[in-house]
Amino acid sequence: MSLVCRRIAASGHRTPARARADDGNATARLDGADRVRTRGGVGLDTGPPADSAAPGQHRPPPPDAAASLKKRIPAAHSLEVPLPDVIFPLDSTRKFTEQEKIGHNRWHPDIPPVATVKPGDSFRVHCREWFDGEIHNDDSADDIRNAPLHTVHALSGPFAVEGAKPGDLLIVDILDLGPIPQEDSGPLAGQGWGYTGIFAKPNGGGFLTDQFPDAYKAVWDFSGQTATSRHIPHVSFTGIVHPGLMGTSPSHDLLSTWNTREAALIATDPDRVPPLALPPEPNGAILGALAGPEFDRVAGEGARTAPPRENGGNQDIKNLTKGSRIFYPVFVDGANLSVGDLHFSQGDGEITFCGAIEMGGFIDLRVDIIAGGMTTYGVSENAIFMPGNTDPRFSEWLAFSGTSVTLDGEQRYLDSQLAYQRACLHAIDYLTKFGYTPEQAYLLLGAAPIEGRFSGVVDIPNSCATVYIPTSIFDFPVAPSADGPFRIDPGAGAPRSPA
Repeated sequence: MSLVCRRIAASGHRTPARARADDGNATARLDGADRVRTRGGVGLDTGPPADSAAPGQHRPPPPDAAASLKKRIPAAHSLEVPLPDVIFPLDSTRKFTEQEKIGHNRWHPDIPPVATVKPGDSFRVHCREWFDGEIHNDDSADDIRNAPLHTVHALSGPFAVEGAKPGDLLIVDILDLGPIPQEDSGPLAGQGWGYTGIFAKPNGGGFLTDQFPDAYKAVWDFSGQTATSRHIPHVSFTGIVHPGLMGTSPSHDLLSTWNTREAALIATDPDRVPPLALPPEPNGAILGALAGPEFDRVAGEGARTAPPRENGGNQDIKNLTKGSRIFYPVFVDGANLSVGDLHFSQGDGEITFCGAIEMGGFIDLRVDIIAGGMTTYGVSENAIFMPGNTDPRFSEWLAFSGTSVTLDGEQRYLDSQLAYQRACLHAIDYLTKFGYTPEQAYLLLGAAPIEGRFSGVVDIPNSCATVYIPTSIFDFPVAPSADGPFRIDPGAGAPRSPA
């Protein structure tokens, strides 16, 4: 489906073509007290329309509104919404590198786009789980322990956007997303199931790797929007489905900046386990249609996709759900957008490293451009976004706080990272009183829709961080009471594989 809107001048004023596109088609989006009038992929903050009613009052439609609406909307039997064109299909019976179109797992401006779309286009992209089927639906964590980090992430793209230029902002609307359609069982994550893993310390580790150095796994089953796990019983919750990774291609200069600064960091402690960063690695590189000497050059230069960077990347923001709008900086002609690493659910921080419920699936996107938007809005080294409104709503939470004091009592100055670690450990310790193992509790904090917050960052010497767990995800009372903790049967527990 293609919309008539095109590039917008950086000033925010509508061009004549833009004005024609907006006539009779503007929709209203309310965010708190702000009203943003939108069409297609672009929102312009125009304030309330001149004929709007006062707050709390209903504004009646003009006399001819019903007739006008009747002319524009077809009969009810024809109100089917067509699916967007699939511009990156995946066959579940074939490996990621054996598909009709091959994606990539490194960032580099010379990876050629697999498809080109126009501003205003809507399209569907299939995504493979980030390890391309290496993690299995079983009761062993050996696959997590031996997960081949040099092969990730399996990204769909790049997708060039016609007319996008360096300095623009690329607008990306998430229209829909979910597990692999019409495939409710099978060997791939996304075929009715997903997984969460605690990575072993020698293979990446996690947020609490010193306390949890071994590999563990939990497999989750999907029933509609709900996830449950045989490895973490007495829990079920609605997923917050989102892409863990999406971003634009870096320029050559930006890529060089990444590699230089990350190499300098690695050099401060080159033997650290887990490593401080991941340098370019030709082994396992997937670079779309590149071959021969050009493949070898790009493989030796391409940045790993593990961290978030100026282009967006692996941000793991759980609130990038259906209905979200993201504004990405554009560094190369065409922008070259890529997406992958879909999650059925995730807690803030994705703390076990493979902390979300990982899966393959689909994502429907719509793109547009704000010409010169990077300068106009001061967005030069980050993406900004407007969250969707389809997240599950919870009314009761149990929160745990932590401060910047180490486990052995050493005071640290306003260390918010440490404070969040301590808050997570407090939550884990608490859940073990009900019968869970520490590993089950840790996996749950990575996968469930917990909220993590920096609650205080100025009161020297301690930062304060908090972790909020929705109480309704448990099928037993989890709040403190005079009766003491309710004891659950933890089942067989999460599979373990020693580091």
